[in-house]
Amino acid sequence: MILTGDIGGTKVNLALFDIKKGIPRLSVERSYISRDYSDLIHLLEHFLKETQPKLTRACLGVAGPVYKGKCAITHLPWEIDIHALKSLLGIGSVSLVNDLAALARAAPHLTPEELEVIQEGRGDPNGNIGVLAAGTGLGQAFLVSEREGCYRVVETEGGQCDFPARNPLEISFREFLSQVSGRVCIEDVLSGPGLIRMFEFMKERDHATEPEWLAEEFEREDPASVISRNGLSKKFESCEKALELFVSVYGAVAGNLALQVMARGGAYIGGGIAPEILPLLKSDLFLEAFRDKGKFRDFMARIPVKVVMNKRAPLLGAAYFALGENKIR
Repeated sequence: MILTGDIGGTKVNLALFDIKKGIPRLSVERSYISRDYSDLIHLLEHFLKETQPKLTRACLGVAGPVYKGKCAITHLPWEIDIHALKSLLGIGSVSLVNDLAALARAAPHLTPEELEVIQEGRGDPNGNIGVLAAGTGLGQAFLVSEREGCYRVVETEGGQCDFPARNPLEISFREFLSQVSGRVCIEDVLSGPGLIRMFEFMKERDHATEPEWLAEEFEREDPASVISRNGLSKKFESCEKALELFVSVYGAVAGNLALQVMARGGAYIGGGIAPEILPLLKSDLFLEAFRDKGKFRDFMARIPVKVVMNKRAPLLGAAYFALGENKIR
């Protein structure tokens, strides 16, 4: 039995997979609030006591760079050490990978039912793949094709690169952010917190007054989800404008990623935000920004673009990492 995890700044998802004919099959899944636990070890102890699994392997996808078996979670005061994990789990086959690497690892195995097509394109089924996911932070990864049916996963911290503002509105927003934080990275813009900052920017820019009903929703729910919902419904103009800016930036950054790796195999959009704003991702707003790459516009129009609808995809990818299996089935 394989233990897998998707360890993020907001949530931790853990799962157990059985292996049937070489394919990981989900057996048990649990979700936890990250900040309810002082560290990952205490959370895992709770999970193991609950499930009593007979483990043979484990792989955890973590939201941060992994180096020599260690990781400090980017948006959480946790430090993870693979030696402590091996001691707790009592098995030798334990690995840590970046969470976007785990999502990327799952991409070739996802079925059409687990994906929503944004752009059909005319891709190469054995071409390179770019993966991008906005949530609490922003993650990016590549799948580089080595031979037919086999890929090498390339981890990145592309979300920490400088935000490339493209027009007067984005330049104004970057200046708005820089007054608070100085340097502005892509993650400051393209993330849940980034969407909230866009909303504040639009309110200030338009001298808009936040209605009482919206303030009450912000108190009850995740603010980014509130902005997304009211932006889609066009119930409050500042939400609508913030969401449109967010989607345009998402398309541009996804296009940059696809262009960097020449992603003829496709661009996959993951994370928790994309499924919530799917109608706008399927609009011309996203695709125009994705394709707007000058003389490479026709090339960009040929790249398949898909949204990952299966929230368990990073867990599945971690299971394949644990197996050491790199072939598409």
